[in-house]
Amino acid sequence: MDYYDARETRPQDEREADLFARLPAQIAHARAHAPAFAQSLAEVDPTTVTSRAALARLPVIRKSELLERQKAARPFGGFAAVNWGRACHRVFASPGPLYEPEGARADYYRLARALYAAGFRAGDLVHNTFSYHFTPAGSMMETGAHAVGCTVFPAGVGQTEQQVAAVADLRPNAYTGTPSFLRIILDKADELGVAPSFTKAFVSGEAFPPSQRDALAARGIQAYQAYATADVGLIAFETPAREGLVVDEDIILEIVRPGTGDPVADGEVGEVVVTTFNPDYPLIRFGTGDLSAVLPGASPCGRTNVRIKGWLGRADQTTKIKGMFVHPAQIAEIVRRHPEIGRARLVVDNPDLVDRMILQCECAAGSDALAAAIAGSIRELTKLRGEVAFCAPGGLANDGKVIDDLRKYE
Repeated sequence: MDYYDARETRPQDEREADLFARLPAQIAHARAHAPAFAQSLAEVDPTTVTSRAALARLPVIRKSELLERQKAARPFGGFAAVNWGRACHRVFASPGPLYEPEGARADYYRLARALYAAGFRAGDLVHNTFSYHFTPAGSMMETGAHAVGCTVFPAGVGQTEQQVAAVADLRPNAYTGTPSFLRIILDKADELGVAPSFTKAFVSGEAFPPSQRDALAARGIQAYQAYATADVGLIAFETPAREGLVVDEDIILEIVRPGTGDPVADGEVGEVVVTTFNPDYPLIRFGTGDLSAVLPGASPCGRTNVRIKGWLGRADQTTKIKGMFVHPAQIAEIVRRHPEIGRARLVVDNPDLVDRMILQCECAAGSDALAAAIAGSIRELTKLRGEVAFCAPGGLANDGKVIDDLRKYE
């Protein structure tokens, strides 16, 4: 079978209808069992959230808010619907520290689908080099591999010579971990005269350019990548088509303008926002802080879900100028105040080592009066003076940047 299940090839309108038929119950569950959502969604009638337009009216929850709420209410800041006991197998910590629950459900992070697309099958022995310490990466891969029917060797990170010794003894045919550590293992194996047994690999956590993929293929290892986070699990995964990443079947993905919750047009770079159907950690409109964009059309591999380009940078472009923090949300508010602006980008530089702000605005018909009005909004919202420059609609690069810090200190 080429697909993990039949849902991967269903018509997109059928998938969309299914997701939004399930969504009201998930919102009701989050309000009833996660105190943070009981507060933030108190005025929301779950039965009315049955479309993307309705979902887009709900607030975006970002990691900064998770962190602040967790500091005030341990362990999960009121966002989890589980606590210690049989329903919560493990708890992990990400930098911050930010704590995430792992529920007792099989394939909790939904990685099995991505591993299957990468060629992992029942009976494979997986050499898993993701960390099992503090962060959930090791468990994410292991639980997904178990769901596929694989056996896992929990190698973890480091101890390169011992890693190679285990490969020599056990002859695993599959690898999971970062692409850079796979290269380290292969180089050490060459140094020690060990012929690696890997024929497939599933990598994440780092950039994985085609040059690395081709270098591994030259050694007989077909490697695929995925985009997943500790908070929401699998978001999107690579398929044999090698054209973008296909979105997982059990999330609703939006691309929004950084600093806002406003969806952008398909193809425009913005922040990845995910709504999950995880009953244990029911994150509704979770802003990942990552930039990506929707690709047009369906994948040539036959999977019909939306595709994204993959990781294109970070959405949180907050910067400090003359002692004041300037946030993407402030730039978004300036754009809202002046409907003549299509898109805008704040460019920060420092000629003669003096900070300068220039708000570049896409505008069909700029004028001195409009520039003065926009400059006034900049001053009011950021407490800093800024210049205004107009360009034609479509003149700004489609890279998701709202604040572009070009300062040099040499």
